[in-house]
Amino acid sequence: MTQNSITARAAQSKLNNPKPNNPKLNNPPMDGTSLDIAQDLLNQLKAIVPQVFTENKIDYQLLKTVLGEETFAQERYGLSWAGKSEAYKVLQTPTTATLLPNPEQSVDWDVADGSPSENVFIEGENLEVLKVLQKSYYGKVKMIYIDPPYNTGNDSFIYPDKFSESKADYLKRIGEKDDQGYLMKEGLYRKNSKENGQFHSNWLNMMLPRLFLARNLLKDDGVIFVSIDNNEQANLKLLMDEIFGEENFIECITWNKRVPKNDKGIGNIHEYILIYVKNSSLKHEFVMQKNGLEEIDELLKKLKKSKTSIKDAEYEIRRLYKKKGYDRGVTLYNSLDNNYKLWGKINMSWPNANTFGPTYEIKHPKTNKVVKVPDRGWRWKIETFNETANVVNGQYQNTRELHDGSFVCGRIWFDKDENTQPSSITYLDEVEYFLLRSNISLKSDGGIEVERLFEGKSYFSYPKPISLIKILLESFKIKTDDLILDFFAGSGTTAQAVMELNEEDGGNRKYICVQLPEQTDETSEAFKAGYKTIADITKARIEKVIEKIKEKRQKELPLWGRGGLLGFRKFTLAPSNFKIWRSDVIENEEDLKTQMALFMTPQRANAQTENMLWELLIKNGVPLTEKMECIALPEGATIYHTAPKNGASPRLAFVLDSYTQAVQDAVLALKPKTIVCLDSLFHNNDNVKTNAQLKFEDNGISFKTI
Repeated sequence: MTQNSITARAAQSKLNNPKPNNPKLNNPPMDGTSLDIAQDLLNQLKAIVPQVFTENKIDYQLLKTVLGEETFAQERYGLSWAGKSEAYKVLQTPTTATLLPNPEQSVDWDVADGSPSENVFIEGENLEVLKVLQKSYYGKVKMIYIDPPYNTGNDSFIYPDKFSESKADYLKRIGEKDDQGYLMKEGLYRKNSKENGQFHSNWLNMMLPRLFLARNLLKDDGVIFVSIDNNEQANLKLLMDEIFGEENFIECITWNKRVPKNDKGIGNIHEYILIYVKNSSLKHEFVMQKNGLEEIDELLKKLKKSKTSIKDAEYEIRRLYKKKGYDRGVTLYNSLDNNYKLWGKINMSWPNANTFGPTYEIKHPKTNKVVKVPDRGWRWKIETFNETANVVNGQYQNTRELHDGSFVCGRIWFDKDENTQPSSITYLDEVEYFLLRSNISLKSDGGIEVERLFEGKSYFSYPKPISLIKILLESFKIKTDDLILDFFAGSGTTAQAVMELNEEDGGNRKYICVQLPEQTDETSEAFKAGYKTIADITKARIEKVIEKIKEKRQKELPLWGRGGLLGFRKFTLAPSNFKIWRSDVIENEEDLKTQMALFMTPQRANAQTENMLWELLIKNGVPLTEKMECIALPEGATIYHTAPKNGASPRLAFVLDSYTQAVQDAVLALKPKTIVCLDSLFHNNDNVKTNAQLKFEDNGISFKTI
């Protein structure tokens, strides 16, 4: 590197980190980058093992000693691929990008009572978006569901294969637009052909940084579900073991979508969903809610009314189960009592493989012979069994023989003879929920669901069915006000599932959905209908679902419409509004002179106040759904601030257009925790700036400038 280049870089550093002339003024500039991932990891490690740090650096040999590890050759178990180290570099590079608010493209940005919409739709490349979200949503997301590209050889996606390019070039590339305002396709996302020598590596390079950043956003008791098929399932499992920890793996669910694909001489009807939690030391339970049983109830009423024999009625119930593809958790309940109530047989053997239960003898009610004792003993004590089976003085009371020759004694079922182990009886209407099973049988009708919204038009290929996402949402006992993230939003299935589920149970779950504005094919029906990008389809679907729910609310209240706010706030990924934070590279003195002229003011030319405001909010860790208020002064100046909560002072206030004594007095009266001003508002008058800082700090208000 030349001396001129070094000098230029030093000058650039001063431009990005200006020091005040007045020694009394200690006002470090605001940081305009996303969370420093490497430093965040170091801070976490230092909190756990501070003894391995010397002068704030890791002593790796000491760390190995503390861990009781001996040094061997470099051979170790793990997943390796071409470009892995570079993918980590991409992850560790902070972004200066921001999200521009689009109120005019939102639905109920602020609703009638002034409350902010609680859902968010972001249009932009998801790696940069995930970086932008780190400060505002670190550790706040309860559930993540993603349906990433399956890497079939026909997928188009971004992957960091140009590690030699500068960050500025990358940001320019993801922001380049054509004459109509759409992202340029060339060089941004492209087909990852199987003939490519780094076919699997490209996909892993794409996934690694996104999954790592996603983990940061999860709560300690959070969960992530990732859909995948056979093309990358094995690699994804190893990658997630590395990022989330093998101990945090819960299950790989097999989704039987019941639509055979015969391209290899066999009918393939399965996809997969990998489940990981952030912290397996916390208690987690995954359940299947007892929903969608209306058809069963209707059939039972019909059978009872017609006095169909119990034998024939059980046949009709099992036929319905098969026709509708009910889960095993439901189909277990396939017997009827004389009142046409469904019941099922529950295993009575000891459930723990490492211990043993009681081993008392149980006699068959008809043969009076001892039934087979389970290898690990019974689940219950003998007193519990006798009470459940109505045993008095060693005799069964009120024994009832069924049409198939089996017997019911109280709540215990016996087969025709003693050769079959008895089971306890549980009625379906007594079950609150079932355990989530590792095999879900569910028709893949997501395409039909999208067509219904778009008046029979097919605008999106292979969307996931709403019912599948609802099963996952309900399985984790997500609270009704939790936050769900989907950063491969596709057609918007997750958003629809969240809103419909809220309507069904009165919840107020919130979603953040992120979708790249990838161009639709010019020959496609979507393009002809005006949907130029996938993000256009996503947004349109969310809007149509909101419209549909609002219509139902009007017609079916109070049975429908118990959910929370329906609107969403739309944001668009964009370069920073502030020149001082952008990542231009100065290589010579001429570049430096040009840049020094540009940096007379921190903001870019024509930067809108609203856009600057939201960038500063995001980079101060404020959620995208924050309620904002403003104070308009008679002289034309405006003070923006976060809405006070629970009677406390506002967290942040912003002065972006004019700084006067009246502005200062109004801020002091507002008493925010922090005030952020544009440095250019002081017009290079350090005395005014210093006095303002001292006045604010004397009143307990932190003062920042940019």
